Amino acid sequence: MLSIKNLNKTYANGVHAIDGVSLEIPAGMFGLLGPNGAGKSSLMRTIATLQDPDSGSIHFDGVDVIKDKDSLRRRLGFLPQDFGVYPKVSALELLNHFAVLKGLTRRGERREAVEGLLHQTNLWDVRKRSVATYSGGMRQRFGIAQALLGAPQLVIVDEPTAGLDPDERNRFLNLLARIGEQVVVILSTHIVEDVTDLCPRMAMIAKGKVLVQGRPQDAIDALKHQVWRRSVAPQELEDYQRRFAVLSTRLIGGTPQINVFAAFQPDSGFAPVDPGLEDVYFLQLRQAADRISVEA
Repeated sequence: MLSIKNLNKTYANGVHAIDGVSLEIPAGMFGLLGPNGAGKSSLMRTIATLQDPDSGSIHFDGVDVIKDKDSLRRRLGFLPQDFGVYPKVSALELLNHFAVLKGLTRRGERREAVEGLLHQTNLWDVRKRSVATYSGGMRQRFGIAQALLGAPQLVIVDEPTAGLDPDERNRFLNLLARIGEQVVVILSTHIVEDVTDLCPRMAMIAKGKVLVQGRPQDAIDALKHQVWRRSVAPQELEDYQRRFAVLSTRLIGGTPQINVFAAFQPDSGFAPVDPGLEDVYFLQLRQAADRISVEA
């Protein structure tokens, strides 16, 4: 169990990147969902002991992470948003190097761990190729291989599927799902589908604050009978956005289709639809923006 209580972090430029965050994260996949700039990476770096918070606490299995960073680092696997690699080094050589840094100094133990992870991430056949020649998805799979060295009990992956094609995304998410059966895995992302597909628990964050947390299905159920959809003419779109709480707009055959949040049918052209996590996400962001506007 990872326990985060009232965590705060303000940078020298005045940005309050983490604002009173409290989370209880059990074993399994946990989704941290928010737009770019929401504070997700700041929170991940703080949990990973790469920076200290200004206040608050982090405990992992009862250990005070802030006071005993090494205890967590020995049990941590981290795939940051920007994972740098050595361009002229093969995956096998580089993974061996990381294994030594993780404390796997016995040659037989290290070889078994490295080869096992190359098989697990489906990189065995390309293990002797330079990582610089890998596709984006292959590099992400290599990144998760290095994160899994030493059998970590907490795995943090920050925006792991951004830029991946659909096939690579599915392969990577399936790999994460298998990992999440045994350890705590935090998936930080702005892609709603990643959380919907994988995570039995999640939190949404914006401007450094947690907006909602819990089971995705519970958040979806709370919107039942309050999401409405209709198609509108392109020239009418701005008027509808002004008059109603429009959650999302997408083009269907060149015609805008809008989802609206309302307790009752907005007008006769709207039909009720089953809400999804995307509707929850956009409603939370809209309400958070409205609160900030009122406070300003």
